[in-house]
Amino acid sequence: MAKTDTLKQIVAKKKERIILAKQQLSQEDLMTKLADLPATRLFKEAISKPKQIALIAEIKQTSPSAGVIRQNFNLEEIAKSYQDAGVQAVSVLTEEDFFNGNLSYLNQVKNIVSVPILRKDFILEGYQVYESRYFGADAILLIADLLTKDKLVELMQIADTLGLDYIVEVHDEKELKKVLNLKVPIIGINNRNLRTLEVDFKTTEKLFTLIPREKIVVVESGIKNAQDILFLKILGASSVLIGSVFMEAADIKTKVEEVMGW
Repeated sequence: MAKTDTLKQIVAKKKERIILAKQQLSQEDLMTKLADLPATRLFKEAISKPKQIALIAEIKQTSPSAGVIRQNFNLEEIAKSYQDAGVQAVSVLTEEDFFNGNLSYLNQVKNIVSVPILRKDFILEGYQVYESRYFGADAILLIADLLTKDKLVELMQIADTLGLDYIVEVHDEKELKKVLNLKVPIIGINNRNLRTLEVDFKTTEKLFTLIPREKIVVVESGIKNAQDILFLKILGASSVLIGSVFMEAADIKTKVEEVMGW
């Protein structure tokens, strides 16, 4: 039997969601609503401090690979724990069907923490970039595997006009090549293959050396303990994005401190 292509399923569902969202709020109306919003928080600066590895701590309830990760999911409590732990940014999963997320989470979390908020989702078109800004994101995730070069450029340009930062995520050399040809300041290396959901830390080892030094590199997926952080620090990563290991912890703040060595 062929392995399920999880990414394909997520994208199909996401396309349906975008159609529904546009029926409720057209792109024109959405764009007019952006005029009076406060300025975004500076994500890029927050995650690229010299001589330290920054933490983008993730909020997610469920994932296709692990099922329900946090049984007693209390958005406010999780956000407070991250704020108390002193994280540099918070990633909020807003995908509804596979991760149990919601766009409304962005502003709810933003009202609790003082750091920038990353919208983690499967962004396929410009509408979602405007939507991200409207709902309170300071940065968005763009997945190279899902987007043609032209589409990536288009979405990056929209983000630039809105004052949104973006992580462009890659998980193999082909995707990295595509991204290095563009002006991308923040590159995410995802150790998880989004199609098979398997995690391989060697992805970071392989790709990191191919990225120019001036780029900010965020390492995602499979980071579990202080040894992993030490390895990435030595390698020279600017930032890590960690979710599951914190979401599974009874005491989130203590877990953050233990993993990060704070």
